[in-house]
Amino acid sequence: MREISAVRPSPIAGSWYPGSRDALQSVINLYLKQAAPCEIHDKIFGLIAPHAGYFYSGATAGYAYRCVQGQSFDVCAVFSPLHDYQPFDFITTGHSVYATPLGEIPVSSELVNEVDKQLGVKSDLYLQRIANDREHSLEIQLPFLQVALKDQFQLLPVMVRTHDPKKLQIAAGVIAKSLGNKRVLVVASTDLSHFYPERTANAYDKAMTTHFTDFDPEGVLRAEAKEEGFACGAGAVALALWTTRLLGAKKVTLLHHTTSAESSGDASSVVGYAAAAITG
Repeated sequence: MREISAVRPSPIAGSWYPGSRDALQSVINLYLKQAAPCEIHDKIFGLIAPHAGYFYSGATAGYAYRCVQGQSFDVCAVFSPLHDYQPFDFITTGHSVYATPLGEIPVSSELVNEVDKQLGVKSDLYLQRIANDREHSLEIQLPFLQVALKDQFQLLPVMVRTHDPKKLQIAAGVIAKSLGNKRVLVVASTDLSHFYPERTANAYDKAMTTHFTDFDPEGVLRAEAKEEGFACGAGAVALALWTTRLLGAKKVTLLHHTTSAESSGDASSVVGYAAAAITG
């Protein structure tokens, strides 16, 4: 049996993003600098950001994180899909720390335990802990948070496998209540359409991002189910929208959209990426 260490070492540093501290910090600072200035002046409750390798989606992610650059949060709740199969609706880490080349991020065991406990009180749901996972979609957000934010923060990591609106709304209610009066940033990690010609991808992505900007979590799930638009993190986005709504958010602004063709030069089969801000 593989031993579970306190620290989750990065399985993707050096491949999905630069493996050295200096190179990683430099490229994220470049993405933040190149992104258009954030014109949002309302309180930011959350972000939607892509999770491909930085070569493909880092520039788009920069638009999201520029909107919180220099800000401080007590907790960053990062919601992502899980690309490996696990037979659970909601998953969190069995480690107490996530490590990236930029340092260690402590997991809020207090929040994880409280969310798990209250899910059991409200329903038959729970947070399943896993260890030594290779999930990139949650981790890929962490270096951006480490560079963009002013101070250290604790992490509430939730990997979402369900698209059931009732389960997601229960989880959103539990998470929002557990967060209490803490300064919180919610991040939903998702890419959009996969492997269509760019013109087709843009149409699918517009359909999906319209549900983002309509603040319509049900629409996000419905579009994915009916194949009218695609988001591999549809459950994570819906959970983020329902959670931030309970925290006081009222609006979603699309900040940037592109496809992998911008980096690869290949428009015949692309992946779509979007950045958005969830505000009061």
